[in-house]
Amino acid sequence: MKTPTIPLVSALSLTAVCNALGDPVRMKIAHCLARSGEKNCSAFEVDHISKSTLSHHIKILREAGLIQPRIEGKQHFYSLRKDDLNQRFPGLVELILSASEE
Repeated sequence: MKTPTIPLVSALSLTAVCNALGDPVRMKIAHCLARSGEKNCSAFEVDHISKSTLSHHIKILREAGLIQPRIEGKQHFYSLRKDDLNQRFPGLVELILSASEE
């Protein structure tokens, strides 16, 4: 199985990050990870979406550089790249945490 790639800190784009966070489902995923740390796909608090749709949202967040995967066997765990995001965009993680879940 191919390991998913994530952008380097220096390659993180504010436009890509904002675009990824512009969707309410992806914002909920990012908020959940910022609040509670690493999670498996099945543990996300996102209602009424299919597994394939959730995978699509996770792919967008990963490609934007917001989250990083850790693969353990067949399980995929995701975490917010807090340190990398704070290094590149100071205050962004706090903004995600302060965003209301609607």
